[in-house]
Amino acid sequence: MGNAHLLVVDDEPNILTTLSTALRLEGYSVDVAGGVRVAEEKLQKRAYDLLLLDIALPDGDGIDMLTRLRAARNEIPCIVMSGHGTIDTAVKATRLGALDFLEKPLSTDRLLLVLDNTLRLVRAEAEARELKAQAGWDGEILGDSPAMLQLRERIARAAKAKDANVLVTGERGTGKELVARAIHLQSPRAKGPLEKLNCAAVPGELIESELFGHEAGAFTGATKSRRGKFERANRGTLFLDEVGDMPMPMQAKLLRVLQEREIERVGGGDVIKIDVRVVAATNRDLVAATSTGAFRPDLYDRLHVLPIEIPTLRARREDIPNLTRHFLELTSRANDRRGMKMTDDALDVLSGYSFPGNVRELKNLIERLVILSPDETIDAEQVRSFLPQAGVPAAGGLFRATVPFRVLVEEAERTILQEALKHYGNQMAATARGLDLERSHLYKKFRALGLREKPKDGEDEPLESS
Repeated sequence: MGNAHLLVVDDEPNILTTLSTALRLEGYSVDVAGGVRVAEEKLQKRAYDLLLLDIALPDGDGIDMLTRLRAARNEIPCIVMSGHGTIDTAVKATRLGALDFLEKPLSTDRLLLVLDNTLRLVRAEAEARELKAQAGWDGEILGDSPAMLQLRERIARAAKAKDANVLVTGERGTGKELVARAIHLQSPRAKGPLEKLNCAAVPGELIESELFGHEAGAFTGATKSRRGKFERANRGTLFLDEVGDMPMPMQAKLLRVLQEREIERVGGGDVIKIDVRVVAATNRDLVAATSTGAFRPDLYDRLHVLPIEIPTLRARREDIPNLTRHFLELTSRANDRRGMKMTDDALDVLSGYSFPGNVRELKNLIERLVILSPDETIDAEQVRSFLPQAGVPAAGGLFRATVPFRVLVEEAERTILQEALKHYGNQMAATARGLDLERSHLYKKFRALGLREKPKDGEDEPLESS
């Protein structure tokens, strides 16, 4: 945890010298202040990871200073120290959010242990808040299809490469952030922070400050210094979502950071060394973007060291039933509707849908069904009623704008096979004869399209072609 930035406040010069030397040897970045006024000025100008605060100071009281910080909504983690400590003082400090209380004379070994434990707690709580805030998946990468087994193997290999940048590609809703988190948690950087920035969600004029931070007075509204995502992610991972939407001027600055491994805050002149692995993600075709001048080829090369492409849900339809059951259980529990089930016919309907929004769309659909369904069992008719009209061929033609040709063809084949099987009384042999297909070929078609075969009792098992 030695990459943290600390502010040590004490009125004894020898203590400041001893503490700052010991802490810097452990890899901490340290600023010092000999009194309340200087400390409060430093806290206005810069963000710190932790405050090590003495109680008795020449120009004020440490408890009073901590009270003012909390009143100003500054929640900086704090460890209080004192040579005249009392139970009353310790209780006051704790009520103000101090995470520990150390008595002087300080033991360096104990101080380092308390610091390490405190910073680990702070980071663990931050990660827990982030996980809790995430809507959707519970952190697992679900699916047993060959495509998902291959994806998990690729993630594990990429995670082992501690410093190599990763570019995750895939359609919207496939789980790019989930893959980025899995890479971080399986990597040697797992004990460090995971920071994320959606490049499409931040206005172009603010993205530089978000990434690199800024100093007080750097621009209108910058009343105090702020660390950016790169500083916060030091010794960890930075996830840049929708990197294809990053403005061209910022692309050049990001390229320089990836090359030099150092940043400068907006409005500042100090060079700050960073140790960060970047995992970028996009649903855009960056190769095409480089050819049109919308994305820098040299930045693409820097990000594209380890490429990972996430399969679409329609490319792994065999995972839909298990994903559906998983989301059904989670959503039922969350909405106090335990015991909800889905019929096999309903699963067939879901498996036959194209899911342009991928796993996210499936999860949202299950949530709507759970909340709005009047019964405990969800049937096929209910599922059809909740599917968007864009997901089924419209009357008068199969073409739909923006839907890829391969998806249209798959949907047409799926509809034909489902109707043919129903027409021939769910008999695969009769369906194969009626469609003038080899029965083994018909079974393969069903499996490729994620359909369920429903042979009549006594019907022969499918013959595999040689």
